[in-house]
This record gives sequence, C-alpha cells and structure tokens, in this order.
Amino acid sequence: MHCPFCRNADSRVIDSRTADDGSAIRRRRECTACHRRFTTIETSSLSVVKRSGVVEPFSREKVVAGVRKACQGRPVSDDDLALLAQQVEETVRAAGAAQINAHEVGLAILGPLRELDEVAYLRFASVYSAFTSLEDFETAIAALRAERPVDPVATEGGSATVGASEPGSH
Repeated sequence: MHCPFCRNADSRVIDSRTADDGSAIRRRRECTACHRRFTTIETSSLSVVKRSGVVEPFSREKVVAGVRKACQGRPVSDDDLALLAQQVEETVRAAGAAQINAHEVGLAILGPLRELDEVAYLRFASVYSAFTSLEDFETAIAALRAERPVDPVATEGGSATVGASEPGSH
C-alpha cells in the first residue's frame, strides 16, 4: 500500500476493524517514512460473469434494481430490498469463488424473493426462467402452493374443533 502523502511503499497497520456489516475491513495505517496516518478499506472482490462473457464486479445495487421491477406495486419497502440484496451477496460469497456466473446470482435471488413476496417472485421467475406459456405460470404457482405451510384452521373449514379428539369424548 503506497502512502497517499509521500508515495512510500511501506506502512504499518495500527488498527483493524470490520466495516460495512462485516463485508470489509477498515485498517488505520502509518507510513514508515513520513509518519502520517491514513485509512484503507479492504474488501474481497467478487465478480459476476454475464452470459455475454463480460466480467463485472458484484453489485448489491444491481440486485436491488432488478428485483425492484418485480416488486412494483407490491408492499415491499426499500429496507426489504436492501436486506434481500445482502442475503443474496452472503449466499454467493459463501460459494467461496472469486467469480460467479450471473445465473447463480439469479438462483440466489429466487429463494429470498419467494419468502418476501410471492407475486414479485412469480414476476421475477417469469423473466429469469423465460416463461413462454400459461402452463409455465401454472406450474410455478402449483409449486408455490405445494411449499406453503398448512394452516390447520383453514383446512378445517374455518372452525376449530376443540376437545373433539379428547379420550372418552366419543
């Protein structure tokens, strides 16, 4: 690391702390030549390889922008989108690779988006998975319904039967 003041190539670390929700390290340094102090931020690089072969840095902002279109008109806040983008970044970083395919980023978006808003999930999935027919939507909706937790009150016609299964009540 070159000193920003005298361009000396040697410095020593005085203090290190995590920054940006643990995704970066902030280091306070002192130049060994001029003894002035400066701060550096270190992050691990994560690159996305697009379908065209172009490589670009991973961007939470691009994730939010893509998902925001699917969430138009839905009760989803900017905080919800920021949290989703953080979850996506954590998922792709957990893969441990310095480069990740754009397809993998899309897959990482689908899970948290399904939990956030099913309609936005269907919108995003329809573009991401290139739905070409109504049957594609029907299949995706059927899969969503199959994965929903069963609501015991709804399955009993809306009335709870208290005590009906107690021993000796028959």
